[in-house]
Amino acid sequence: MSFKSIIDEIENNLKKILGDLSLAPISFSVEPSKPGFGDASSNISFLLSKQLKKNPKDIALLLSEKYSDCQSTLVLKSEAHPSGYLNFYADWKKLSQLILSESFLGEFGTVDLGENSSIVVEHTSVNPNKALHIGHIRNIIIGDTVSRILKKSNFKVNVLNYVDDSGLQVADIIVGFKHFGFPQDPPTGKKFDHYCGDDVYVKTTEKYESDPTLEEIRKNTLKDLEDASSETARFADKITQRVLSAQLETCWNLGVYYDCLNFESQIIRSGLWSTIFEKLKEMGLIEFEKEGKNQGCWVIRGDEGEEDKVIVRSNGTATYIAKDIPYAAWKLGLLNDPFNYKKYEKTQPNTQVLWQTTLEKSPEPKQNFSGNKVITVIDSRQARLQKIITSLMAKFKSVSDAYIHLGYESVTLSAETAKTLGLETDGKQAQMSGRKGLYVNADSVYELLKSKTFEETKKRHPEMSASDIDSISHHVSVGTLRYEMIKQDLDKIIAFDLTKSLSLEGDTASYIQYTHARAARIIEKSGKTPSIDVEFGLLGEQPELDLIKMIGLFDIQVYDAAKNFSPKVIARYCHDLAVAFNSFYEHVHVLDLGDEKLESARLCLVNSFKSTIEKSLDLLGIAAPDRM
Repeated sequence: MSFKSIIDEIENNLKKILGDLSLAPISFSVEPSKPGFGDASSNISFLLSKQLKKNPKDIALLLSEKYSDCQSTLVLKSEAHPSGYLNFYADWKKLSQLILSESFLGEFGTVDLGENSSIVVEHTSVNPNKALHIGHIRNIIIGDTVSRILKKSNFKVNVLNYVDDSGLQVADIIVGFKHFGFPQDPPTGKKFDHYCGDDVYVKTTEKYESDPTLEEIRKNTLKDLEDASSETARFADKITQRVLSAQLETCWNLGVYYDCLNFESQIIRSGLWSTIFEKLKEMGLIEFEKEGKNQGCWVIRGDEGEEDKVIVRSNGTATYIAKDIPYAAWKLGLLNDPFNYKKYEKTQPNTQVLWQTTLEKSPEPKQNFSGNKVITVIDSRQARLQKIITSLMAKFKSVSDAYIHLGYESVTLSAETAKTLGLETDGKQAQMSGRKGLYVNADSVYELLKSKTFEETKKRHPEMSASDIDSISHHVSVGTLRYEMIKQDLDKIIAFDLTKSLSLEGDTASYIQYTHARAARIIEKSGKTPSIDVEFGLLGEQPELDLIKMIGLFDIQVYDAAKNFSPKVIARYCHDLAVAFNSFYEHVHVLDLGDEKLESARLCLVNSFKSTIEKSLDLLGIAAPDRM
């Protein structure tokens, strides 16, 4: 429970005081306080002001007086602040023992928000026709981090990757291979996904622009993809599986893993759409348009002035939303599962089994990857479509938040980084466009980060082996990419800059990782194994108490991040925790004190920080090397 223990104690005592004063229960808050407001503060006086017709400061004085009669374990005193807040001061000898002792436990920071309920997190969902670019990485890292946080919060998480293997972009590379003579094997040393995106896809779309008559070939190819028995569909399956395999290598390198792969082509062929179409009609959620521009179409009526959304065209063909609606219903377990399951041909590096759906017979047992709730990570440009699906799923399941669209804004490259990676941008930020070939694949960014980190680490540690430097460089590079994608609010555009992101100062992964390595070095130099068998009352310096308090906030931050599906909360906590430790490091000596008891207590605190920062970074998918 850590710092939440004192908050719970305060809340319980304040509720008892309200009862003793015969006041109606109110929804007040008790939160860790800002400097100058004690250790915890409550807004209860403001909420009672209208009911009691008194000044908040006078109410705070009354409550503080009453609180002195309450039984307290972790609170030394309460105090009315002139502003009206009710502030509380901790008995730090007891609270330090509680926080530091719990921080040594493996489950430290775990909360029970989910109560072991099932939840689906779907992310990545990149067309299998090209390599993942830096813009895709934001989706992948957001989805993976949210999944990690939800697992820490006692949700049973199913992580899905929807493979759009039947759309126009796949049709385009098939046209390139089948009609424009592109060889099926890439040039030596080039990954297959890079080859398909950089060469086949871009050059094929250029041919469309120069020769509009080729559009008929494209349409026929797209139609053939829907027929599983066609030669085109079989060829496409072979090509897209090769691209998918290369894309997964990129994801795995970034520490991202999945439970199941779902394929759009199988959803189309499974019959799920016809089932959901009848259900939509029965529930009156779609209407047949008898006149106007959508005559002969089935539509979903627009809300608040929005245009109606065509779901089935007048020629009887379904629009792209017809693929997403049944998939959403399947993820929520609202439809009979038509799929069989087989294990993916490659083992994920973390040894976790990766399943994939299939419409063919399989000797493997039936799986269940549905959830009571679904989180779909898709960029904000899809907000209208996702709003429609969210509304439909709420009506199907009779639960308003059963289906949640977690949207985010795009990623650009700073002008300097774009130039470094070979993109001409006229001194402006670089916007991504796979169709035009204006993108930088994630593998290239990772390799450049790793190269820069390798050289810097080699300079700092000439005694290190190449393999050790390579390992550190990998962890720092992955950490940098992941942190840059999640430290911003989701509704903010990210301008990724290579140089700034590798800084050992400021709000970067490198700064946090370096702080962890600093703590590891202190413990290594001590030659001792830190323990909790210490005199906690010796830890009374303000930088010590500030650090202990920050450590104790871990589970509160996990709860906040899980409840709001906000990975930024944990990123900010990691940075704040590192700042608190560095302040401690600058003001408080740990070793060679000539006081064994004080040294042991401070080593206990250093180890508590080290363990907590490791756990919090792990929620971000970032490793914490002992040396940098």
